Formats: sequence, structure tokens, C-alpha cells
Amino acid sequence: MGEIVDFRMGDVLRLRKPHPCGGYEWEVVRLGADIGLRCKTCGHRVLLERRVLEKRLKAFVARGPEPDPEQVRIALEREG
Repeated sequence: MGEIVDFRMGDVLRLRKPHPCGGYEWEVVRLGADIGLRCKTCGHRVLLERRVLEKRLKAFVARGPEPDPEQVRIALEREG
């Protein structure tokens, strides 16, 4: 199996194939089992399964901010 990709909110990704509008770059706007993306060219939003996005990913154009460890701890406590 491939390595696990660490997506962050605000990441700008370059995918292998262009969107019909001609744009290649997408911003991560939602994280979870499905990843929400917004086209940087036309603003169209899509949801892709994490596994599908990992296959389509070509490169990270820009990385979003590092998550705050305290916020991560609070979120994990709420889940469990």
C-alpha cells in the first residue's frame, strides 16, 4: 500500500487532470472520510473520498497551517 497523505485545511493541491474550467489547483475546505475541495479557478466545490484524492494528487502547491495540538486534543476527546 502507498503512504498515508496528511491533508490540512487550506492546502492547495495540484491534481493530475484539469477541471473542465481548465484549472488544476484545488483548495482543501473540508476534512474527514471525504475531502472537500474548491477549484481555485472557478470556485466549484466537490467531495472526494480520501483514497480517490490520494490517487489523483500530483503535488502540494502550498500547505495549510499546522493544526494546533490543543485543538486536535479537544476534537479527539469529543469523539471518544
